Amino acid sequence: MKVLLIKDVKGLGKAGEIKEVKDGYGKNFLVAKGFAKVATDDVVAEWQADQKRKAEEEAAEIARLEALKKKLENITLVIAKKLGANGSLFGAITNHDVADALKAEGIEIDKKLIHLDGAIKATGVYEADVKLGHGIHAKLKFEVVGE
Repeated sequence: MKVLLIKDVKGLGKAGEIKEVKDGYGKNFLVAKGFAKVATDDVVAEWQADQKRKAEEEAAEIARLEALKKKLENITLVIAKKLGANGSLFGAITNHDVADALKAEGIEIDKKLIHLDGAIKATGVYEADVKLGHGIHAKLKFEVVGE
């Protein structure tokens, strides 16, 4: 019996491979547990079409993230924070403040994806690393000014 593996099966193969197995093992275990489907022409064609669609969606997502990366690297955010008597900031600038400034610019990014190199407690120009996904990172520049 030929089966198309839907999931990786230890000792048999990886998802997407077509394997020849004994009838009982194929029907009673692999197909019954959802690890495989009987490898008919229709099932194989459907699997290949599904894999092609997933690859196209991933390519579109990567293109969208690359465009967002360029947009982030071409803007400089201005974050205004209240100053104390000695000229230092009240509190520190956090990734939450950067995410809020981005949201005001119309770009919605989760604060967990923004990484700052330590606490920012003074005015000046700084850089943040933004993890966009698929191994794409953007360097975001922002300026901290006093109110």
